[in-house]
Amino acid sequence: MSAGGGEITVEAAVTADPELYGAVVRLLPQLSGSAAPPTAYDLETIIESPATTLFVARDRAARIVGMLTLAVFKAPSGVRAWIEDVVVDAAVRHQGVGGALVEAALVTARRAEARTVDLTSRPDRADANRLYEHLGFDRRETNVYRLTLR
Repeated sequence: MSAGGGEITVEAAVTADPELYGAVVRLLPQLSGSAAPPTAYDLETIIESPATTLFVARDRAARIVGMLTLAVFKAPSGVRAWIEDVVVDAAVRHQGVGGALVEAALVTARRAEARTVDLTSRPDRADANRLYEHLGFDRRETNVYRLTLR
């Protein structure tokens, strides 16, 4: 898949090898200043879970430059999907990496016959919000509640 004039490939992570772990540790602070990086064991658990798919985007040099997690689950109202932890390395933003990651997640959600795909994005992430709207996501008027457990 081509993005922004450079070759971007997106794939589902299959093992929590040192390269992937290093990329997650490097990328996660660009998304959240408060999230502690997962342990290698946590990362392997995410990859092995049938409910989650960790997508990674690679540049032409095969360096991991972005990631996205897709959770697909069954609820009484049907199969649902949720996108979390979308982050693209600041050095390659605005080159189609985020769009390529989301498109890959949407393919997987469709194959799982998800009724909906949801995500949240902070209002200050203007570029990300424009991307999601460009990809067909509708902004919903809803209340999001969070209870921090630790």
